[in-house]
Amino acid sequence: MKPADPSVPPVRRLGLADLPHCLDLAHDRSWPREERKWRLLLENGEGFGVDAPDGRGLAGTVVLTRYGTTAAAVGMMLVASRYGGRGLGRRLLEHVLAEAGDATLFLCATEYGRPLYEKLGFETVGVVEARVGRFDAGDGPYGEAGAGRNATRLAEPERDLAALCALDIEVFGAGRSRLLARLFTFAEQVRVVERDGEITGYGAAWRSGDRLFVGPVVAEDDATVRALVTGLARGSDARIRIDLHRRHEELTSWFAGRGLARSSTTSFMVHGGRPLPGDRSRLVASFMSALG
Repeated sequence: MKPADPSVPPVRRLGLADLPHCLDLAHDRSWPREERKWRLLLENGEGFGVDAPDGRGLAGTVVLTRYGTTAAAVGMMLVASRYGGRGLGRRLLEHVLAEAGDATLFLCATEYGRPLYEKLGFETVGVVEARVGRFDAGDGPYGEAGAGRNATRLAEPERDLAALCALDIEVFGAGRSRLLARLFTFAEQVRVVERDGEITGYGAAWRSGDRLFVGPVVAEDDATVRALVTGLARGSDARIRIDLHRRHEELTSWFAGRGLARSSTTSFMVHGGRPLPGDRSRLVASFMSALG
């Protein structure tokens, strides 16, 4: 690993004024220009970046999103193509590690980025599989009408936010109340499954570009997942994407049968291989790779 280039400016905090440069940097690395996603991350997380020495925007970025004091996600690690190989990615990641303190850090890594993360102490603990396609809802019992114990309904923030946050902290193991409150205005819809007056699962769908992203999805069993995803995707004319934790093998097959093909895979990594809090068996699909 080459040492950091001393001619490159120091890491600084990013704000919404940096959003156009973040989009330009993403485009430079052949990522889509996802303005809504970047705005959400910069508003709810801590963005860090390095100004390009040539005056052309940003040379690199990374975002740290904290969940209380116990856990934090790392995302949007990008280095401009013209500054590759100068140790800038390492400098950004070391900065985030120092900022995070004692929190358990996790991220999703491509094969390209995984070697750097491994060198700085991250260990692969799972695989996240992106599935993309036109969702075929079929004629099954899932959805809002006639679904019995798996019936879903639209969530209402005044009615459901507190219960949704309580369920989420059981599963995620760290407080995400601020992010979940924002989800009601960010997402196209949020749906819940309720049994005996208690919310036992929820899911959300949100648009980015020409795709409808489904996630997060939290559920106690596969039938609940199928009901939530069908309710969220039914009637959409967009291509659907869901980032599914591969440990859910039967669901992976079900999504394939509903028209969602594997698009890519990433390594789910945790710093130091530390155990993550909560009951992750019920966290079926991530919100987005940069948030968990």
